[in-house]
Amino acid sequence: MAATAEATPPPLHGVPTSKEKRYDRQLRLWAASGQAALEEAHILLINNGPGVVGVETLKNLILPGVGQLTILDSTVVSEQDLGVNFFLDEDSLGSFRAEQSSRLLQELNPDVKGHAITEPVESFIAKDAALKPYTLILVAAPITPDVLQVISTHCQTHAVPLFYFHCSGFYSHFSLSLPPAFPIVDTHPDPASTTDLRLLAPWPELIQFQKEKTNNLQALSPEDIGHVPYLLLLLHFLDEWRASHNGQPPQSYQDKTDFRAMVAKASPPDEENFTEATAAIIKSLNPPTAPSSVLAVLGAPESQSLDAASPCFWFIASAVRTFYATHGQLPLPGAVPDMKARSADYIQLQNIYKSKARKDAADVLQIVRSLESAVGRRDPIDEKEVEAFCKGAAHIKLVRGKPLRIARGDAPLHWGEEFAKSAVEQLNNLTFGLDSGILHYIAFVAWDTFVGSHDVDALGGGPRVPGSNKAELEADENKMVGIASNIMDSLIKEAGTFIENPTYDELKEKSAKIVREL
Repeated sequence: MAATAEATPPPLHGVPTSKEKRYDRQLRLWAASGQAALEEAHILLINNGPGVVGVETLKNLILPGVGQLTILDSTVVSEQDLGVNFFLDEDSLGSFRAEQSSRLLQELNPDVKGHAITEPVESFIAKDAALKPYTLILVAAPITPDVLQVISTHCQTHAVPLFYFHCSGFYSHFSLSLPPAFPIVDTHPDPASTTDLRLLAPWPELIQFQKEKTNNLQALSPEDIGHVPYLLLLLHFLDEWRASHNGQPPQSYQDKTDFRAMVAKASPPDEENFTEATAAIIKSLNPPTAPSSVLAVLGAPESQSLDAASPCFWFIASAVRTFYATHGQLPLPGAVPDMKARSADYIQLQNIYKSKARKDAADVLQIVRSLESAVGRRDPIDEKEVEAFCKGAAHIKLVRGKPLRIARGDAPLHWGEEFAKSAVEQLNNLTFGLDSGILHYIAFVAWDTFVGSHDVDALGGGPRVPGSNKAELEADENKMVGIASNIMDSLIKEAGTFIENPTYDELKEKSAKIVREL
């Protein structure tokens, strides 16, 4: 055994693991943090109708490695299912569709855990905390409005994203409901927009390094001057500019243009680092003020009314707001772009920026700990979460989600003036009004409204979709056309405007055609 152990080579550092190789393409897209979020997710699919779109959606989540999935579907597999669902086979006949689809889906990726629930959705959601384990809920039409309302209310209360979708022939529609506050830290901004060098607000360590490398700059040898990192060159020439401009840096576009000419004039012939310096002036010489959109997030009501149950995001946002009020700038991200420089100088420059970024993050963490203590939070926020927030603080986003608009057969929808005006503006556009997706949306809302007022039988045996009974096809079409017409009129009325003829009649005719196709 000892000889075998000695013969075993040590593990190679930097070599991708089998998991990294398998998910290489998507890791490049959403990074390790995105992959970790995917693997921690537990998706619930509430499957109805043909059940095809929901299963295909799960397939696209299983392949990249979602953590867990659960299919809720009380339907028993029939011959008709075999003709449309790739994740059923002849052995599935007579079995529950949820169990069979889950089994075959898991064959795509053995790392994913699959579950099946075969009881009706009405009895399932009636249980206490039935929806609590799930981080994302997908609902396929048709579904009764009351059941969808229960699911939507849960998702809004517990900050769970909700997708509602249905598909009919070549037409499909989905609605996304996000929580009232849906913050995003890792927004994957354009790398070109993330460079933050703080050249107009340098700190002592950076200033000292710049002085060392640019002291008596013009006396340096061609070899040495050609390897001074461009950002140190910019700091050097900023000192010269300030000396002749009352201590002020270049502020206007004309100032920056003149400053660029000043740097270019001092450049030896064909020096790459001077070219890098002049190219970076416009985007790098900006005050370290935070964008107004970021300040709005940091100052949101949730960050100013913390309690022990507040999400981690708001504790960190409150701490970063305090940091910004104290220092007049956000925490430094700490990244340094590639540039021409000697390896030792570039590494030292990286260390200077990383040290400052770590110090800023440590200051923010200290504020976070004070906030936790003040409200009696028991579980301390992970330091890595604070560091990630500080690194991306200039690009955080906050989406204010809304609950689903749930169509009911017994009550009209309330659109809201903003949405109604936007929809009618598209309908009234002579260029694309007749081809606008709004008409298809109206048709699907009419479809939901019909489902909300029609059951399979008088005993309430599930929702009946329009056109499901051939004997009632024409009657269903006429009802749907009327519903869609009323929906369009309600949109126009709520927008406080009107659509003149012949456009109005043309829209009604096109809407009726789409409804009949559905």
